[in-house]
Amino acid sequence: MGRTIWANGMVFDGTGADASVADIAVEEGRIVEIGVGLDGDELVDLSGHLVTPGLFDCHVHFMVDGDFSPTTYGETPFSMRFYLAAERMRRTLATGVTTVREAGGSDLGVKEAQEKGLIEGPRMQISIAILSQTGGHGDGWHVCGARMPMELDPYPGMPDNVVDGPDEMRRKVRELVRAGADVIKVCTSGGVLSPRTDPQHAHFKADELDVLVAEATGAGRFVMAHAQATSGIKNAIRAGIRSIEHGVYLDDEAIQMMLDAGTYLVPTLVAPLGVLDAADQGVELPQMIIDKARAVVDVHQESFRRAIEAGVTIAMGTDSGVMPHGNNLRELQLMADLGMSPTAVLESTTRIASQLMGVDSTLGTIEVGKIADLVAFTGTEIDVTDLKPRVAHVVQAGQEIAL
Repeated sequence: MGRTIWANGMVFDGTGADASVADIAVEEGRIVEIGVGLDGDELVDLSGHLVTPGLFDCHVHFMVDGDFSPTTYGETPFSMRFYLAAERMRRTLATGVTTVREAGGSDLGVKEAQEKGLIEGPRMQISIAILSQTGGHGDGWHVCGARMPMELDPYPGMPDNVVDGPDEMRRKVRELVRAGADVIKVCTSGGVLSPRTDPQHAHFKADELDVLVAEATGAGRFVMAHAQATSGIKNAIRAGIRSIEHGVYLDDEAIQMMLDAGTYLVPTLVAPLGVLDAADQGVELPQMIIDKARAVVDVHQESFRRAIEAGVTIAMGTDSGVMPHGNNLRELQLMADLGMSPTAVLESTTRIASQLMGVDSTLGTIEVGKIADLVAFTGTEIDVTDLKPRVAHVVQAGQEIAL
């Protein structure tokens, strides 16, 4: 592999420095030099383009794609789900998202298929199964007696996700680590897509969450919490969980707790809108799910506004899978519309997201020595409005992805 020069782009490097025109030299998948007038074996002229680090999405589900109808679930052959996931991963990569945190559904085989180059997609950290209490968000039991989980039933490599009590929690975390989980995900409240839970009700007790965090920390894993209810958010923060996913019902105390603990917020603003879009398009959804989605939109957005005003650390995440994959960049525009500057939005989608995931030593910024993940957008303005049509080049580990 020779030396490729990505030349003359307006480089937003994600470090906090002002964007400026520069060349980026890449060899063997790494950034080896940044400057002006650099020489190499191949030159790609990015004049008139904004160049950013590869983007992150800290909350995706590749095993689903915006259709949670029982009919779709029941009529999709088991193995078909993995082929569909591969196409969704490719769709996501084409938006410039080169790294994701898979928040439930994809197992170690999906991750390794991407790592080995068998399928194209973002590199990923996987949580595998979403830990849920009995009757919680993530328990797929329905009143008819059937179990229709949001991702997949247990199978080799996908442990059962329903757990009650500290002892079961300890064992379940160990099972997930054994299965290859890079991060542990737990539901500390109800949610929108689980038909019989209330987003304003907390799930799991303090002793269960304490064991969870202790076991995960001992195994070198971070914990992420699906947390919509105010009390569920606070319980997660008290337990030392690293990130709050969704954060729908934040109050002043919860926001201050996040600031004091350094807890990240992954807002997924687009998620309830995606549920309502699906309903409008005729996807078969229970009315109670549609009603819950409609009820959380405004309070979710207001909570986000208050969080950014207070200075809570934001890492971009979409909950893609709740809505079709490939629309990840819609979240950036929502973040800006609700008060973040375009620069702050891009930082949340690059450097800050890499810090949340613990990979900032190799990814998240354009700096010498880091992995060469780059995105080039047409136009040099730092503007996150309608970004998807502007994606012109996506580079992952030095290799350009065919769009």
